[in-house]
Amino acid sequence: DRVRFGMIGVGMQGSGLLSEAITLPGVECAAACDLYDGRHTLAREIVRADLPVTRRYQTLLDAKDIDCIVAAVPDHWHKQVVVDAVSAGKDIYCEKPMSHSPADGVAMVEAAKKSGRIVQIGSQRVSSQIFAKARELISQGMLGDLMLVEGWLGRNDPTGAWEYPPPPDLSPQNLDWDTWQGTVPKRPFDPYLFARWRCRKEYGTGVAGDLLVHLISGMLFMLGINEPPKQACAVGGIRRWKDGRNMPDVHAVVYYYGELPVYMRLNLGTQMPETYRFQGSKGILEMTESGLTYTPQSGKDSAPSYYANSFPRAMREAYFRKWHEENDPKLGQERMSETITFRAPDYDDVRPHLWTFFEAVRSRKPVVEDAVFGHHAALACHMANESYFRKSAVVWDEASKSIRG
Repeated sequence: DRVRFGMIGVGMQGSGLLSEAITLPGVECAAACDLYDGRHTLAREIVRADLPVTRRYQTLLDAKDIDCIVAAVPDHWHKQVVVDAVSAGKDIYCEKPMSHSPADGVAMVEAAKKSGRIVQIGSQRVSSQIFAKARELISQGMLGDLMLVEGWLGRNDPTGAWEYPPPPDLSPQNLDWDTWQGTVPKRPFDPYLFARWRCRKEYGTGVAGDLLVHLISGMLFMLGINEPPKQACAVGGIRRWKDGRNMPDVHAVVYYYGELPVYMRLNLGTQMPETYRFQGSKGILEMTESGLTYTPQSGKDSAPSYYANSFPRAMREAYFRKWHEENDPKLGQERMSETITFRAPDYDDVRPHLWTFFEAVRSRKPVVEDAVFGHHAALACHMANESYFRKSAVVWDEASKSIRG
């Protein structure tokens, strides 16, 4: 029972997804679409020499022998591609972040619900063994009451900051530049804008949509949350990459998820591994993409309070004696450390994430990172950007489905 998919967007991210997807059992690429002809050549190099290719994605949506779509296009095209796909009866895997704006996300959720098609967003953390293990530990209550969640990620190189080299042959002759720009006000042909659209808010969503969305999606999955933040307050700036971009390269955000404080920070000027720290009344869970460590805390004094040093001697000594009588462990009953460490095998979580989508296409079972989940994760990114540009805290207003100051 083979699943045949159409690939929309064969750029940096799309070519990787295409290469991975065709290695999955029972999965076949039927056709590919890109606005740049050089990527038609690339798609055929990846799949097969006679792969049907086109500049018009509607051709893939109209094809009866294509079951579903995998899309990796610039953020400002996500809404239209997803809405058109589900309206044409196609399931779709769409790269993160789900939307380019809150209004886009609302429209995408409505289209997905109306059509009944499967929409999976491409933040693969929800398909990671490490994240599943963390979710299990947290759900068992071993953290106690959750006090604060932190997450951070940093890069320190031009590629990590999206200073990608445009294809040397790129021109208006082999790229449909007008269509690529979509509904954004038209600009003269610019190969650097084509390659580095993540740097510009007209086309991308900056570090929030490119990297913060992974931290948010992973956190939501591990905590079993599926809602937008109540409030966001961001700071940042263009600190390192002064190349004409208008999105920050340093971006830190404090959220309220209900009453839970969440502190996320992104930095394109300092290398830092992707890390989470869940701080609870019973201990700390710290995790990276390769493993996690849980360190318990008793939440009790390990020694008599030093405040007793302000007591007169007799009173102080009496307090010390009583404290030791009540709190010193009995012989043979000393507490032992219960630190838990988990290391996953070396693997790429993109593969299981794609597999989850294709299996859902077959079985019609729901996916975790559906349109609603993807919308909520993207809203956190939009709120981070909105707060940064407004220089004030913002809230999500569900009634008007908009970000308010």
